[in-house]
Amino acid sequence: MADLRTNYMGLELKNPVVAGASNMVTNTDNLKRLEKAGAAAIVYKSLFEEQIQAENLELFERRTEYEERNAEMITLFPNSKSDLTYPEEHLWNLKRAKEAVSIPVIASLNAVRSETWIEYAKKIEETGVDAIELNLYTGPEKMEEDFDNVEKKHIQTVKDVKSAVSIPVSVKLSPYYTNPLMMISEMDKAGADAFVLFNRLFQPDIDIQTEKHIFPYSLSHPEDMRLPMRFAGLLHGNIKASVCSGSGIFKGDDVIKMLLAGSDCVQVVSTLYLNQIEVIGTILSDMEKWMDSKGYNNLNSVRGKLSRNNSGSLLPYRHAQYMDFVMSTSEIMKKYKSLV
Repeated sequence: MADLRTNYMGLELKNPVVAGASNMVTNTDNLKRLEKAGAAAIVYKSLFEEQIQAENLELFERRTEYEERNAEMITLFPNSKSDLTYPEEHLWNLKRAKEAVSIPVIASLNAVRSETWIEYAKKIEETGVDAIELNLYTGPEKMEEDFDNVEKKHIQTVKDVKSAVSIPVSVKLSPYYTNPLMMISEMDKAGADAFVLFNRLFQPDIDIQTEKHIFPYSLSHPEDMRLPMRFAGLLHGNIKASVCSGSGIFKGDDVIKMLLAGSDCVQVVSTLYLNQIEVIGTILSDMEKWMDSKGYNNLNSVRGKLSRNNSGSLLPYRHAQYMDFVMSTSEIMKKYKSLV
């Protein structure tokens, strides 16, 4: 039977399938189901600085709303300090999650200010988790925001967090940098232990009947895996850090493709919602069958075989536009039944 063990940012994993961050992991029973199904590690849902700030503002307003109403009133909330705040509750749940399973638990942090990145990275480490995943992204809000300044801040964030904690630090990136490969290279030099490709970002929609914004939660699609697969192939053998691919991974074949491109592991979320947690067992079984049929004993003999450095062809990695000799128009039309 094929050996599926892999190394991810220094963590020895029993296989390359990691359960990505989602609300699913906040339930202890689900954590245990994920471990039983075969997940090699679990990324806990993100701690968001925006939510911390929103809660602080709400609490301040509640405490000060009636402070001038009566001279004898000291406070309307004498017990509020004993209640767990959002970050305190999150950290407590994170510690509880770590205690619930024997596989590695990775915390996820999404902050804005440099002070928050450092402060909560330290607090997260104190919970006993095995690693931290940083979600780096700057929303497109201001035209005058200088791209060089944004990217330098992200690189500095990696340096600061790495200096503040001793556990491994991965970086979950979006593909929307001027040059993602350069950014990854600089963060690699800054000490990042792994890169997660790519973050599935929040995208609002519009209801044309009510003429209002709506905020749907949509699962990924199989086609979404192509971008991270391409970047995994570009990065393999060119950086020190590990590479973990996400988006559009639903079955064993998808994991194999990512490994062939050069990924060390993958993160799955949408397939867990769509096909239930136990689909992990099917994914792993399909991987083993494929490897046995090909005569591969371990993942080292598979990983990066079709990366840019090893595939012998630059075409999949050099070109970004469709070309007639790559994509036959007649074949495309036949596939989608456009020909009479």
